Amino acid sequence: MSKHQGINTLSLIFMGVTSLFFSAAQAADKTGQAVVQEVCANCHATGKDGAPKIGDVTAWTQHSKNGLIKLTENAIAGIGKMPAHGGQSNLSDLEISRAVAFMVSFGNAADPKKPYASPTSITGEKLVQERCVACHEEGKEGAPRIDDFNAWKPRLQKGVDGLVQSAITGHKAMPSRAGMANLSDTDLRNAVTYLVVQSATYKPK
Repeated sequence: MSKHQGINTLSLIFMGVTSLFFSAAQAADKTGQAVVQEVCANCHATGKDGAPKIGDVTAWTQHSKNGLIKLTENAIAGIGKMPAHGGQSNLSDLEISRAVAFMVSFGNAADPKKPYASPTSITGEKLVQERCVACHEEGKEGAPRIDDFNAWKPRLQKGVDGLVQSAITGHKAMPSRAGMANLSDTDLRNAVTYLVVQSATYKPK
């Protein structure tokens, strides 16, 4: 790869990464009400395991005293007996934020267009080294290798956005969120970006 081609490749990757912030709302289209009905109500409808009940003003006032950002971070990462992402790792951080808004406002708030929070718990490089290389190093079950940009090219047709969405929801043999429900969308974005950049700049030894 020439220097000029390398610059163009990295520029495309950068544009794909930045565009994700604007397309997140398009990718995650479940409403807060839908997420609550399908997932959250399993515990919050009855107050199972101490979960604040839907409609309980006193309970939600107490749980939201540190703000919606903290409440969303807890919902994403999991806390106490509540599993990360409500036990549904294919839900995006935006959808989790919408569910939080719906429950805290008792169904009165409009769905947010961007996540209240998407906390970073691990660097992209570390996540790749500790988890992603299990498949992407050798190309296990068709995964694009970390040293093969040609394998990544067709997967970049929808930009980095599409790759991140696949990492969130899972794709073929790859489980949603790499099988780690506590990872945020930001964690996955950082890992995907690292993988693509490494493949584009790889130089055989």
